[in-house]
Amino acid sequence: MYDGIKGFRDFYPAEMAAHREVIDTVEDTAQQYGFREIATPALEETRLYVEKSGEEIVEDLYSFEDQGGRDVALTPELTPTVARMVVAKQQALAKPIKWYSTRPFWRYEEPQQGRFREFYQTNVDIFGSEEPEADAEILAFAADALTNLGLDAEDFDFRVSHRDILGGLLEAFDADIDTRAAIRAVDKSEKIEEAEYYDLLTDSGLSYEQAEQFDDLLATDDLGELTDFAGTDRVADAVENLQAVLDAAEDFGVREYCTLSLETARGLDYYTGVVFECFDSVGEVSRAVFGGGRYDDLIESFGGQPTPAVGVAPGVMNSTLPLLLQRAGVWPEEELSTDYYVLQVGDTRPVAARIARELRQEGNVVETDVSDRSFGAQLDYADSINAETAIIVGERDLEDDEITVKDMASGEQVQVPVDSFPGDRGRPTYDDFD
Repeated sequence: MYDGIKGFRDFYPAEMAAHREVIDTVEDTAQQYGFREIATPALEETRLYVEKSGEEIVEDLYSFEDQGGRDVALTPELTPTVARMVVAKQQALAKPIKWYSTRPFWRYEEPQQGRFREFYQTNVDIFGSEEPEADAEILAFAADALTNLGLDAEDFDFRVSHRDILGGLLEAFDADIDTRAAIRAVDKSEKIEEAEYYDLLTDSGLSYEQAEQFDDLLATDDLGELTDFAGTDRVADAVENLQAVLDAAEDFGVREYCTLSLETARGLDYYTGVVFECFDSVGEVSRAVFGGGRYDDLIESFGGQPTPAVGVAPGVMNSTLPLLLQRAGVWPEEELSTDYYVLQVGDTRPVAARIARELRQEGNVVETDVSDRSFGAQLDYADSINAETAIIVGERDLEDDEITVKDMASGEQVQVPVDSFPGDRGRPTYDDFD
């Protein structure tokens, strides 16, 4: 008897059916916006992450030396990988580049609500546009994906901010501030006690009074107050950009889902502009459901030409999105779905196989007996896989050139000519012959 590894999950068929429905809905939404699917490797060089986040990142990676002596890591996120891919073919790719993919990632973290050590995300990114419309389209995709899954405005909230507003406000204080540390403190502010939050801000270089003032500024709804306080083009430009994104979100029909929240910072250092996080509106899911934002400098830092970029990554398995869908009561049914089960009674395999084959050619989900079971055992199995219709191919019926079509829900059945079944009907059921 073997146990699974901590932080990893098995998904049995019924559970996977529900997750597959979620993944398909999110991917279909991305395709409607013109995003094109890519596939990426599970391994990257460890230095890809170390050079961007520092040596301490290794503690959170599944990293090791492979048999060729290379330091490699299981990918903890997609953004560095797609940045590398853009740089590799930057001149040949038509702009804007709009990509999506769904795949697993791995982080050596302590498992918690909505986060395992292996988790699956659908990443959606736009490269090559610095316009507010690109940010708004990412917000619109994310909102449409959630509403297509059955959620509405009462279920979720996009908390929208701008990294340059945070950085610009910190610059305006007369202090030697570690901006990265201060922004990371802001990112943690809702997860820790107020005293610890202020300790982190003072550790970053602010005095206690400045930390209080900075915190008050982040709570304002008046963006003009921020511009007046900082008195710099950096903050003025960031405020103007944030407002432009929100205006575009209004035109794209998703402004109702967006709330100004300057306490939203996103922890990763490569974010540069508008950032946002999605939260459960009623708070039962305690962590952010997912997040995204603009990272205009990353492609250039990988050796490419300056290329603006913005993206989002909903977690579709082993993550918080399933928790939100379950809380809202719109999680798909965890059950199997089968259109037909073709029963064989006696030496009828050639006819049963022909019927199963022709039904599959019409796109139906069809099972038939591969275990030489009795008639009763086959019916029980058909019921266990939620077969809608059973096709009974028996020796006695075939003597009269007939088969039996049985509705599994009602138990009603009817005999039909074998030579005309399924014929040109794409999905014939009992009701077609009653």
